[in-house]
Amino acid sequence: MSISAFEKPKHIGEEEWTTRVRLAATYRIFAHFGWDESIYNHISLRVPGPDDHFLINPFGLHYSEVCASNLVKVDLDGNIIGNSDWPINPAGFTFHSAIHKYRGEAGNCVMHVHTTPTAAVCCAEEGLSFANFYSAQLYGKIAYHDFEGITIYDDEGQRILDSAGDCPVLMLRNHGPVVIGGNLAQAFSLMWLVNRACEIQIAAAPLGKQRQIPADILEKCVRDSLNFNPKFGAGEDALMAMIRLVERDDPSFRY
Repeated sequence: MSISAFEKPKHIGEEEWTTRVRLAATYRIFAHFGWDESIYNHISLRVPGPDDHFLINPFGLHYSEVCASNLVKVDLDGNIIGNSDWPINPAGFTFHSAIHKYRGEAGNCVMHVHTTPTAAVCCAEEGLSFANFYSAQLYGKIAYHDFEGITIYDDEGQRILDSAGDCPVLMLRNHGPVVIGGNLAQAFSLMWLVNRACEIQIAAAPLGKQRQIPADILEKCVRDSLNFNPKFGAGEDALMAMIRLVERDDPSFRY
């Protein structure tokens, strides 16, 4: 059964409800993988339509509690649109709003996590090393932003945006990664790559100096990566597989 086949609330349009279900499922996927951080961190996603409205997790709920109906809709200033029983995390939308506003269609989805491997690599002086299968696909796609403390100040949002430039992955130093995608599947695919790249880098570190990959091979890896190729879904197939996985365990994200 398709993820839009369940009955939706009458006051929510068809496209928005489908978007809500997919985003809620992605929060459950993050929880399944252990990418959650208590009630913190965030995935925000543009609502289809003419308005600059976005969906984000209710602040106070674990990712395993997020469902389509309790996602919070906000505008670019973080004002809640409609009714919500929950607030949003102010540290969550400070830089999300800047990215959504100035990246246009390329910034429809923003993800931020504190997984142990990604946060550890963000703390490393060298940052991400392009020395494994996963990181090779991110060559030329990574930018860095120096740590300024907890991201609750509006003016840092612009600096984060400036640091990101055109890159889809921004490593907040001493903090964690931010992934920027044109859609939910693309952002999820990138986050998978980032997390796996960091896991392998940390696992390989005790073995000594890592074997480096030549620049021309790295560039070829980026060109050949399914994660950036619309012909192969740019992550859509992987996202749908993971949605089916979490749905078998608990389909309540649909409600």
